[in-house]
Amino acid sequence: MLKETPFHPRTSALMEGFAWRRWAGYTAASVYELTHEREYHAVRSSAALFDVTPLYKYLIRGRDAARLLDRVVTRDIAKCRVGQVLYTPWCDGRGKVIDDGTVSRLDETTFRMTAADPNIRWLQLNASGLECTIEDVSDRIAALSLQGPLSRVILEHACEQDLAALKFFRLTTAKISGVTVTISRTGYTGDLGYEVWVDGARALPVWDGLIAAGRDYGITPAGLLALDLVRNEAGLLLIDVDYISAHHTLIESQTSTPYELSLGWTVALDKERFNGRDALVAEAARGPAWRFMGIEVDWDALERLYADVGLPPKLPTTAWRASVPLYVGGVQVGYATSGCWSPLLKRYIALAHLEGPYGQPDTVVEMEITVEHRRKRAGATVRALPFFNPPRKRA
Repeated sequence: MLKETPFHPRTSALMEGFAWRRWAGYTAASVYELTHEREYHAVRSSAALFDVTPLYKYLIRGRDAARLLDRVVTRDIAKCRVGQVLYTPWCDGRGKVIDDGTVSRLDETTFRMTAADPNIRWLQLNASGLECTIEDVSDRIAALSLQGPLSRVILEHACEQDLAALKFFRLTTAKISGVTVTISRTGYTGDLGYEVWVDGARALPVWDGLIAAGRDYGITPAGLLALDLVRNEAGLLLIDVDYISAHHTLIESQTSTPYELSLGWTVALDKERFNGRDALVAEAARGPAWRFMGIEVDWDALERLYADVGLPPKLPTTAWRASVPLYVGGVQVGYATSGCWSPLLKRYIALAHLEGPYGQPDTVVEMEITVEHRRKRAGATVRALPFFNPPRKRA
């Protein structure tokens, strides 16, 4: 039986079409209204409120907590200060990505790790011989993500605290409706945004406080359909869609390294030792076999394909998740994994894996498009990610 998040009494009352989906054993809203358009535009023009409680969350405490994380993740945890958040992947011994998430340093010996998949066994195996404890607090800690250009002013009203000094990927504590919360300047939308972490038993007043504070600013509860659109615009990876965990792959070609996912910037090769370091050192020297990039489909090429059969262009109304071949000169050189029509950018975009020589920005490729049940190819161009990166995100 699927679990309900602590915010379910509020989110279920908003649900117009019963559009629920499964997320990590929880019921999660795909869309509250009958379509996701207003929820999407709230992210980019005002503020959207997402229930992200289903994320897996682990508290790692003790004298060797930092040593454990340094052994597991590719980022340099020794450089992570109290109050700082690091985005990071983590790998197996072959340098293949298992998962990606965040590590927050709550105090000198306490960290909170978030993940998309269950990772407690992997953490426990790597903690052998170290003085630290690992606690799965996934069901105990609730989380909300407030994202959009007005998210800061809404949050400041809700907690009655100036957040102008809270930098990108930093966290602080505050009170909303009298409830102590942790606020991190993080998110999965590529926009200005914050995530609010709270004891699940006291979660509802926090939801109510944010909705009340944001009523005059257009705050809009939003579901996963809107989130999927904005994360495509932001070029953000999704496990089991854009890559497969090394713990779930069946053959070598299904695995990916951080370099192949264009996450080389997260790999601290100057660290003395971490899982997969030797393999990643060798890969850094020779260069990755693949690159994870953006694809922009040429509008004129797309229009011609539909005009040839007497139809106007057909655009996806939601983000798609599928393996779509990419070609150069009739030879497949990669594949897209997810994509969408961006209402804001007015472009048809996709996220894709490309073989090394073809993963350079501005490379001209073709993407397979199905038109009236027949497979065609539309011209497209490789783009650097993200597609959308407003200054307000970091300002």
